[in-house]
Amino acid sequence: MSPNTILLIDDHALFRRGVAQLIEMDPAFTVVGEASSGPEGVEMAMRLTPDVILVDLNMPQVSGIETLELMRKAGVRSHVIMLTVSDSERDVVAALRAGAQGYLLKDMNPEDLCPSLKKALAGKPVLSEAVTGSLVHAVSAGQPIPAAQTDLTARELEVLDYLVAGLCNKAIARKLDISVGTVKVHVKHMLHKLNLHSRLEAVVWRHEHGTRDR
Repeated sequence: MSPNTILLIDDHALFRRGVAQLIEMDPAFTVVGEASSGPEGVEMAMRLTPDVILVDLNMPQVSGIETLELMRKAGVRSHVIMLTVSDSERDVVAALRAGAQGYLLKDMNPEDLCPSLKKALAGKPVLSEAVTGSLVHAVSAGQPIPAAQTDLTARELEVLDYLVAGLCNKAIARKLDISVGTVKVHVKHMLHKLNLHSRLEAVVWRHEHGTRDR
């Protein structure tokens, strides 16, 4: 199997090189590009179509969140994970609102990085432990996380609950005895109805609104 491709977007060259070397120690990954700015990263994302993009939050001129928004507008469909020093509730919520599938802190244990990338590729939420606490606090404090009143079908709610439980598409398909393609369709419809951009946002929405009646 070909290794999964990674694009790094960070304005610190030394940090980019260190992360690239760390990632490429795992044969499951290869770093196909390094960008020093948001605009350069958007161009490379469109050209290289990587599987996962790691984006710094605080970059000069164009921030990581603005970069993510530009990529989404350009039709980039890669998994995007913020990799930053900020554990601010506001930054976490803003990143999820922009469609990030994960939020990792730069002080994480190095050996946890590649497993986190694999989780993202499997469709699972990727959050540093400290960020999870910030997110829970943001929700409990009433910070708005994008969501709309909706009428999800019973099957869409089942899929959502399995996403919250951390299951990937293949596992959900086995649980519900349907095809992986059908699961993807349900996820797509669910996100559209909730006015959300990512599976991670959907997990947050479910926690914010409580578990459904069974």
